Amino acid sequence: MSILLYNLFLALYKFGIRLTARRGNKSQQWLDGRKDIFTHIAQNLRPRDGTRVWIHCASLGEFEQGRPIIEALKQQGYCIVLTFFSPSGYEIRKNYEQADYVFYLPLDHPKESQQMVQLINPSLVLFVKYEFWYYYLQALQQRGIPTLLVAAAFRPSQPFFKWYGGLFRKMLSCYTHLFVQDEASKNLLLSIHNNYPVIVAGDTRYDRVAAIAGQAKTNTWVEKWKKNQPVWVAGSTWPDDEKVLYAFCQKSNTPYKLIIAPHEVDDTHVQQLVSLFGEKAVRYSQFTDADIDKKVLLVDNMGMLSSLYQYGTIAYVGGGFAKSGIHNILEPAVFGLPVFFGPHFQKFIEAREMTARGLAFSISDANGLQQGFESIAHSEEKRLALKKEIIAFMQSKQGATDIIVKKSLELLSH
Repeated sequence: MSILLYNLFLALYKFGIRLTARRGNKSQQWLDGRKDIFTHIAQNLRPRDGTRVWIHCASLGEFEQGRPIIEALKQQGYCIVLTFFSPSGYEIRKNYEQADYVFYLPLDHPKESQQMVQLINPSLVLFVKYEFWYYYLQALQQRGIPTLLVAAAFRPSQPFFKWYGGLFRKMLSCYTHLFVQDEASKNLLLSIHNNYPVIVAGDTRYDRVAAIAGQAKTNTWVEKWKKNQPVWVAGSTWPDDEKVLYAFCQKSNTPYKLIIAPHEVDDTHVQQLVSLFGEKAVRYSQFTDADIDKKVLLVDNMGMLSSLYQYGTIAYVGGGFAKSGIHNILEPAVFGLPVFFGPHFQKFIEAREMTARGLAFSISDANGLQQGFESIAHSEEKRLALKKEIIAFMQSKQGATDIIVKKSLELLSH
């Protein structure tokens, strides 16, 4: 891609945002959040607040990957400036207590990127996973500010490895260090340039989910509803996932109960689930002692899912019937739960590795879910052995945060 095409992409992106903006939607939030952004930043930044570390995340998922690093650096006494590109990250984490400042990132621009870097004046910058903004990277490199890409994963289909990817390869060369999740990513990078400063650190999400599991809250209502029965926990589901789960429940006659925590918890969607599962289901917000024997518990609020996996026997994670792919399978896996998901998972290193090891399972329909379930559920001995293997795998993957923070501290001390 040439710089002219890149500028055209930026212009079209902004035009598309304006075209789709309407009151209350994400496009409008994107625009509103960037209105007078430089005045807002200048007025809020304190002149003397210590050494600043700027961490940029595209959205909420990237924030969760960056969070262990943020909290480790904050613990060391550094001033944290956190920026988001997407409203879905900013709106949820704008009051995040571990960051000194939380701002939107202005759209990449030759002059505005320079202005942003000058305003923040960081001593170190970390971009999480997939963030590549040409003018920002150029501005940071010109000022000699160490810049890290963390928790990155690369695939041959990405433009870095195509004939037209010259500008993307140039962006890679702006980073002081590239921390990647696996050896395959490192080898891909070195195949196009053998001098890229690549370090295989792993995925910081393993550290994050381990911390979440250690702080999981108990839930007396769920414990009462569960009793001593085995439980499916289906998290971050979409309608296509829910249809498969419903079809499976119609086929299956097991003692398992089912918790569904959908990705979208608006009342319309939850009511659709109530209609789909009928009298077997109860909404969490309406649960009473009279609902103890209901087979399906519908979670109609945000923030509970990661703790609910502790009550599971088997997990299902949604998103795999859309090309964008699955949601976080590590949250249930950290509790030793075998995880099922739809067919679109190839973009996710952890899913590829876990399926290859027989620790997670991709299905394409309710029949596949039934077969996979029977292969596990009918043997308690096999299920417990699998749980032990999953926990050992998850523990073996921890430690990326320490590697990245150690290098960050070295750069900050120079």
